Amino acid sequence: MKLKSCLVLLASMALMGLPFLAQAQGIPMVNVSGGAKGTQYSLTLQVLALMTSLTLLPSFLLMMTSFVRIIIVLSILRQALGTGQTPPNTVLVGLALFLTLFIMSPVLQDLYVGAIAPYMNNTMAFDKALAAAEEPLRGFMLKQTREDDIALFMQMARRPDVASAAEVPFATLVPAFITSELKSAFTIGFLIYIPFVVIDLIVSSVLMSMGMMMLSPMMISMPFKLMLFVLVDGWSLILGSLAASFVV
Repeated sequence: MKLKSCLVLLASMALMGLPFLAQAQGIPMVNVSGGAKGTQYSLTLQVLALMTSLTLLPSFLLMMTSFVRIIIVLSILRQALGTGQTPPNTVLVGLALFLTLFIMSPVLQDLYVGAIAPYMNNTMAFDKALAAAEEPLRGFMLKQTREDDIALFMQMARRPDVASAAEVPFATLVPAFITSELKSAFTIGFLIYIPFVVIDLIVSSVLMSMGMMMLSPMMISMPFKLMLFVLVDGWSLILGSLAASFVV
């Protein structure tokens, strides 16, 4: 406990000393200037914005991309196969991540060309680059989001009806998008689960008719489910169908 208290004290002293260190080296802690190119922020604020964006990156990945639908479907598929922790969580997350990059590549390309590259070349201000980066993500999310979900969250936010989808606030679009993604993921998972449930029922009925009530049906049905999944080239079908289910 004493060691932990000393570490906390040292960290607090280091954080308190950062402004004095920056002042001694002549680095402005906050410097916002306006010009012909728009509002310009100091290097300190840019680094702070970068660190903040890195901490929000997991939320960005979950809430505004295709990652949620993919990882839920793959998890339901593993449970339907009855293989326990095979494939492991690391493999499923990595597969979902790279499939997300594959699906989102046109959106990421538009985001880089329209916002990141101009900002890095100092031809666009940070606030304008942020607004430009919102457009590709907004377009992608609007194509996947149901109108009923948007209307629900607009009603919950007590906002008036909008004339077009482009007028939907971004803070309302994100929860509507994630709600639609959850609905789509569970719908796909239900359709995937049905053939494996049929195999379980058939194996259970055969075992009951043979009087083998003490033998676990899951232990007998799992090889048949794996064989069926391999024979129909299940991984290609699942990943291809997942990629085709998104409108980019």
